[in-house]
Amino acid sequence: MPELTDDLPLERIIDLAFDYRGNTTVVKTDGREVEGYIFNRNAEAAEPFIQLFDTSGAGPLRIPYSEIRMIKFTGKDTAVGQSYAAWVTRKEREKSERAAAGSAPRA
Repeated sequence: MPELTDDLPLERIIDLAFDYRGNTTVVKTDGREVEGYIFNRNAEAAEPFIQLFDTSGAGPLRIPYSEIRMIKFTGKDTAVGQSYAAWVTRKEREKSERAAAGSAPRA
């Protein structure tokens, strides 16, 4: 769980949570917690906010930055390790396709 510091302000934690491909738990300033997937944030709005779908599927919920105390990275990032595996699979498929195209009879 990231800790708020001068070097890691809330805005940076929100950006990291937005890039995270798993569920997070937003700890609000009133102590309530909302677990879900953050799919949008807008730091440039008059009142900066995040949007998320909670784990029950409700939403989208909009939470202003001013109501966020902390964000915990509580769910598994579903894409961890997938980018290399996807690349290998794609390259193998392309190689097979080239080999099949090269062995096809020519008209």
